[in-house]
Formats: sequence, structure tokens, C-alpha cells
Amino acid sequence: MKTNEIKKGTRIQLANGWFGTMMDNRRGNIRMAEVEGMYTEMGSVYAWDIKRVLVGEYWVPVELTPAQRKARRAASLFS
Repeated sequence: MKTNEIKKGTRIQLANGWFGTMMDNRRGNIRMAEVEGMYTEMGSVYAWDIKRVLVGEYWVPVELTPAQRKARRAASLFS
């Protein structure tokens, strides 16, 4: 599943293992999610930090678009 296909209300798992719920229907590199980590809070997450999506009863891996892969490489140069 592409990151741009993730809809509001969909359960996600992030790269660090935390779970969350998608809170927007937007596309792009930054998405809004309610993340259940040490605390439950809502905020922005990078598309490349979303690793799996719950579709029905199965976890499906997430694929980045070519533009998101390029942005991820660019972001890693500055960190």
C-alpha cells in the first residue's frame, strides 16, 4: 500500500514500533496521526516512518512514492 492511500481512521505502526491512528486524508511527506507511545498525542509524522497499515485483519507493508524516497534521502543528509 502506498502512503498516499492511507485514509483517516486507519491503524498504523511506525518505524520505532509505536502504533497510531491516521488523522487526515492528505498526501505527501508529512501526515497527521494520533500516536500511542509513552503518551498518546496527536502530531505530524513523516511518511517514511510509517511501516505497516492494518487492512482488515492483516498488517500490510507501506511503500513510498518515488518523490517520498527522494525527500527521505534529502532529509537524511541534513540530520
